[in-house]
Amino acid sequence: MLKRTLKVNGVEKFIICDNDDTLASVLREKLGLLSVKIGCGTGQCGSCSVIIDGKLKRTCALKMKRVEDFTEILTTEGIGTPTKLHPIQLAWIAHGGAQCGFCTPGFVVSTYALLIANPKPTREDIREWFQKHRNACRCTGYKPLVDAVQDAAAVMRGDMSEDELMFKMPEDQRIWGSKYPRPTAVAKVTGTLEYGADLGLNMPEGSLKCALVQAEVSHANVISIDTSEAEAMEGVEKVVTYKDIKGKNRITGLITFPTNKGDGWDRPILADEKIFQYGDAIAIVCATSEKIAKAAAKKVKVELEQLPEYMDAPSAMAEDAIEIHPGTPNVYFEQKIVKGEDTAPIMDKADVVLEGSYYVQRQPHMPIEPDVGFAFIDDDGKLNIHSKSIGLHLHAAMIAPGLGVELENLIMVQNYAGGTFGYKFSPTMEALVGAACLATGKPVFLNYTWEQQQQYTGKRSPFFTDIRLAASKDGELLGMETDWICDHGPYSEFGDLLTLRGAQFIGAGYKLENIRGLGKTVCTNHAWGSAFRGYGAPESEFGYEVMMDELAEKIGMDPFDLREKNVYRESQGDTTPTGCKPEVYCLEDIFTAGRPKYEEMKKWAAEDAAEGFKRGVGIAVGIYGSGLDGPDTAESAIELNKDGSVTLFNCWHDHGQGADIGCLGTAHETLRPLGLKPEQIHLVMNDTRNCPNGGPAGGSRSQVVIGNAIIAACRNLMDAMRKADNSYMSYDEMVAAGKELRYEGKWSAPATDCDENGQGSPFACYMYGLFMSGVEVEIATGKVQVEKMKLVADIGKINNKLAVDGQMYGGLAQGVGLALTEDYEDIKKHSTMVGAGFPYIKQIPDDIELVYVETERPDGPHGASGVGELPLTTPHASVINAIYNACGARVTHLPARPEKVLAAMKG
Repeated sequence: MLKRTLKVNGVEKFIICDNDDTLASVLREKLGLLSVKIGCGTGQCGSCSVIIDGKLKRTCALKMKRVEDFTEILTTEGIGTPTKLHPIQLAWIAHGGAQCGFCTPGFVVSTYALLIANPKPTREDIREWFQKHRNACRCTGYKPLVDAVQDAAAVMRGDMSEDELMFKMPEDQRIWGSKYPRPTAVAKVTGTLEYGADLGLNMPEGSLKCALVQAEVSHANVISIDTSEAEAMEGVEKVVTYKDIKGKNRITGLITFPTNKGDGWDRPILADEKIFQYGDAIAIVCATSEKIAKAAAKKVKVELEQLPEYMDAPSAMAEDAIEIHPGTPNVYFEQKIVKGEDTAPIMDKADVVLEGSYYVQRQPHMPIEPDVGFAFIDDDGKLNIHSKSIGLHLHAAMIAPGLGVELENLIMVQNYAGGTFGYKFSPTMEALVGAACLATGKPVFLNYTWEQQQQYTGKRSPFFTDIRLAASKDGELLGMETDWICDHGPYSEFGDLLTLRGAQFIGAGYKLENIRGLGKTVCTNHAWGSAFRGYGAPESEFGYEVMMDELAEKIGMDPFDLREKNVYRESQGDTTPTGCKPEVYCLEDIFTAGRPKYEEMKKWAAEDAAEGFKRGVGIAVGIYGSGLDGPDTAESAIELNKDGSVTLFNCWHDHGQGADIGCLGTAHETLRPLGLKPEQIHLVMNDTRNCPNGGPAGGSRSQVVIGNAIIAACRNLMDAMRKADNSYMSYDEMVAAGKELRYEGKWSAPATDCDENGQGSPFACYMYGLFMSGVEVEIATGKVQVEKMKLVADIGKINNKLAVDGQMYGGLAQGVGLALTEDYEDIKKHSTMVGAGFPYIKQIPDDIELVYVETERPDGPHGASGVGELPLTTPHASVINAIYNACGARVTHLPARPEKVLAAMKG
């Protein structure tokens, strides 16, 4: 033990702690300074940054034995408060710099240190600073952060007033389509918003901390589990195994496809008979402290019988491969695509036939905040589970039978999430904390390390795709044949739906009347497949967009012209790969808006690059549907309050994308006849006890499906309030008239499921985009730097400009990572941020331009479609096409690391 006196935010604090305690944990746990976030835990993300004796430092790995007495420390709490914001915080709000907000306090402190040292930094100065100090953001794409730093610097110098940064309410009091700040913005920029780990520090006395015993092999039979030595340790309450679980000990994948050969009950809560992937949970140690729990976890003895490990789809499909789930074949689902005429004769007669094989990798989500959650039993005897879940009602249905809990006795709540990007569409720790709570009868808390985040949670499912494309010599597309394989890891949940995306989106955006293909879902022993932004589109559309460039070269046509020639046209009655007409025909307008931008990009690429470098420009079309397939449904509710305000109840789950402003903007626009100010619309969100089922936050469905449910609820309230003269009753008048004060709203998409041939009208609204990337390739090494990106997008009418821009910038940044660096193949190497290829600010271009074509959607709320998925549909394809344009290296197996580009150049 040691004692220290620290001067924290100008006040002396006396501390007693262990030598090996980190400064981050001391600041958080002993001083309550929750702006200091612990993300990676290894100094690679910067979320724990503070200023120590005038220098910016990361604290998650800084041991207290290295911290001197009377060290001066400045945290975000010492820079600005919710009632007195610093110009840095004001600028962050003005530019939408806080999306999930988990990394924001670290950036605020880092920016403060920068501006003290350099009051007038250039954009490159700012980028160099954040790169040097490892300030990582997964949400924003960094550009808004650089914008915010420049404006903050201007205010601090006196070149701009604080008032110029503040949002100004328009004269018509309309916030729809504006840059109105999201309701959580102030809390995020001041570090006062409480995430799961923060809430964990406030749990009641007697709560238990959990640690997992996990598999360190990828496939094995479980012979025995010995917990005796661990349970004998002082401070250990219980070691929970499958024997303690009263239910089925399975998480159900809720299989709905009748041709799926599995039953969905293939994922254990705790391993009982087999290990299916590295990191599978075998036991949960529940103890009085996390340190004791982790020490005890190492004492649990697990005897295993090693089995063959099938770490990719081809090996699991081999003739001699055993069934990973006995009784279910490793290829457990197939999806056909049959549209138009037989393609074989077309291929025989076509002027040009191209063939290609493409691979999109197992991309890790890499949120800065690791997975975290807790559980307790309330006074009503109900099990409450708090987590980062983005599908509370869905997850309740998936885990309740496995836990042995009736649905009505299970309450699910979403904590503020430090980013998910889709991995939380699957339950991760929800069933684990539920099982531990039920087994001990006490509140329990579990916080993964970042390494566990990588090794236990789901990843993007890799796709192996083969395409044959027939075309005329003048570029008319005649027919397509496709085969695609989805490597979905060991657990089947949503694997069939993901495989269907291949039928829906390979060739999307173009007039293709004749298609034949077959997709297969394969069970393997690598990381299980979970939803990831774009859900199937980055995998499905990549190969086709690369092949479009190959076709353009083959026939001597500009890639832009070839695509423009073939995009959907209303005049021709063009249909999607699933055989339905798009809800709007906007691609011609997108290409019209995009042509001058493309010409700018080509002009830049034609300029001389630095010696040893070559420039290139690439493009790609991206399409995605906003919704879950078929008649996707959501519910909402609204209540009139005594003071004339209203309270909106929703399960519009927040990855960090801005569910709060989504709800507020949609409701405020609907309720404008009542004259309510935004602050008179209160939000109660993401708690199954009092919020209706909005469905999960995936497939960019929330704005469309939940948005329409919000409109329905608001209109039902206004109908009840409306008087004969079309004015509206007050609260007192409603009560006097005996009218209800709470009203429900429900909406179902006018869509149909796809049949066995992949034909149907699965989505009411789509999103459309034209991606352009400019790259420089270092010829000697094959290293690629993306220098410019442009996106011309049509997502319908824009609800909130800051939220939409933020989604676009962040999605493009993830697309750069998908193209060049990100992977989760090597379980050990890829379990750190640096090892997995996380893109820091210098890997992402600062020159990004967004152009919007706002075609009103007939079935969209106030004309809006979704947004989140679109920017990660095909930016990676545009980067790959740009590389080829620069140096002649065609990489079809992602990521395009330097050695692959170099080999392709030599080839």
